[in-house]
Formats: sequence, C-alpha cells, structure tokens
Amino acid sequence: MKASKVRELTGEDLAKKERDLREEMFRMRFQHVTGQLENPVRLRYLRRELARVITIRQEKDTREKTPSTANEKAG
Repeated sequence: MKASKVRELTGEDLAKKERDLREEMFRMRFQHVTGQLENPVRLRYLRRELARVITIRQEKDTREKTPSTANEKAG
C-alpha cells in the first residue's frame, strides 16, 4: 500500500492495519523457520509496510499532540 493511501486511514484503521501486519509477519517468520515459506520476498514487503504504518501513525500522533505553528505565531 502506498504511503498516500496509508495517510488516508484513521487512527483506528492504522492500529488495525499494524496489528494485522504483525500477525502476518509472525506467521511468515514461523513458516520461514520451518522451511515452509513459499515467498521470502513477502517478509521484506511486510517489514517495510509495517514500518510505513508505524511511521505515519507516529506522525499523526505528533501532529495531534503538538499545537500548530500557525496558532503559536498568531498568539
């Protein structure tokens, strides 16, 4: 999923997406260890997708907690 699509998700959707990705990564790592993993490139994709979701979620959290600079300059 592209970063622009991830940015459109709500906080609740981002949390669900993160949880789903973590679960899928767990299953894929288990398959990798047991030698049953069919597509090892998928692990790399999941790792990057998870990092993307976490980064965007943190950006949104920071934006919500920090007052905007426009309000600081006005007041």
